[in-house]
Amino acid sequence: MALSHQLLHLTPRALPWQTLHSHHIAIEPQPGENAEREDDFGNPVRQVLLATPHQTLTVRAESGVSVTPRADAAAAAPPSAWDALREHLHSIDRTPLLEPVQFLYESPQVECLAELAAYAAPSFPPRRRVLDAALELAGRIHGDFEFDPKATSVSTPLAEVMRLRRGVCQDFAHLMIGCLRALGLAARYVSGYLLTVPPPGRARLVGADASHAWVSIYCGERAGWVDIDPTNNCIVDDAHVTLGWGRDFGDVTPMRGVILGGGTQTLAVRVTVTPVQETVEPARAGMQ
Repeated sequence: MALSHQLLHLTPRALPWQTLHSHHIAIEPQPGENAEREDDFGNPVRQVLLATPHQTLTVRAESGVSVTPRADAAAAAPPSAWDALREHLHSIDRTPLLEPVQFLYESPQVECLAELAAYAAPSFPPRRRVLDAALELAGRIHGDFEFDPKATSVSTPLAEVMRLRRGVCQDFAHLMIGCLRALGLAARYVSGYLLTVPPPGRARLVGADASHAWVSIYCGERAGWVDIDPTNNCIVDDAHVTLGWGRDFGDVTPMRGVILGGGTQTLAVRVTVTPVQETVEPARAGMQ
């Protein structure tokens, strides 16, 4: 490869429930240009440029984070009827709602298909609490769709996922987001990691050992955003580490860029997230 220009979403966000204690990204070979900034959604981004010939590119991100539980707080959110919330989001004066409004509409990888609205409809009868309806929808996706890493790719359209009834966390997140937006609700795509080895008595979540994705739904001005993981049929809690969010996968791809020169390329990704009391090494994610 003669030149490589990459955009990295590998730095965990600092959030009310998530504290970033340390973070380091090691890149081999050493980039000629290296800059940090925030994207349009407030996610930390690293831009790197390698202008010398290289055969391999290795990116290793290590972070130390603290994550506090938030599932109970989300479940206790004040009730808000989904259809009343929809009317509010689509009202004439939406100035106070500019942040959720940007997640109401179609995006490059999430089409608001009529079949998605039809699939979601049984979970959203009139005046039902929005969080209850969204949790039921996540449960139906979890039951109706099979986790299959070989069934889809990053470019598989939602119509094909609906036909196959299988996919990975990215597909299930896009599917649930498409359902919610097709009903007129605001939903965003969240990228992050899962705890690799859960504490005793807690089940191991599907999607550990790789990058993970889930959904954040806007539940009104008092409740705010609530994160739901349709792959594991749960409200997101302290086993999830948040990297960033956007309209869909394309906004928060862990590593995206342009490579000039060379022949074919292969990508290998490894992720390990472990509690600090069980190891002296920090949580890490590696790409090559």
